[in-house]
Amino acid sequence: MRKYNFQQLLLTGFLAPLLLLCSWQASAEQKVQLGEWDVHYIVVNSTFFSADIARQYGIVRSKYNALVNISVLDSDTQKAQTVSMQGTATNLLGTEKPLTFKKVQEGDAIYYLAVFSFRNDETYRFNIEVRRGDTAETLTFKQKMFVD
Repeated sequence: MRKYNFQQLLLTGFLAPLLLLCSWQASAEQKVQLGEWDVHYIVVNSTFFSADIARQYGIVRSKYNALVNISVLDSDTQKAQTVSMQGTATNLLGTEKPLTFKKVQEGDAIYYLAVFSFRNDETYRFNIEVRRGDTAETLTFKQKMFVD
């Protein structure tokens, strides 16, 4: 089986159109190591997607919708991992929005996508549990959202 690193995955399938459409917003790779996994994540406004790409992945385009995209790779082999995910996005006022993730598999690449709504100039704290069997890790990060 062919091994992929994250940069190769970025250039294929789903992430290529995503990064082309929003490359100006992603100033650096967002990656954390959680236990035995490398977890890559990005949050972008859904309007960065063309109507065709959004339709293909079931994404509702709106200037008030954002997409959370997470991939989980084995830290040693860099192989995409099948996991379950659940989480929340909480604004600074404490309003919590549940995140429902959809698994997307393209070849050897696996992505977990969730859409949530937001208002302009809101900061969200993300708290996402990544689980496989008895192993669970928590991804936490913060991002400020803007309406386009």
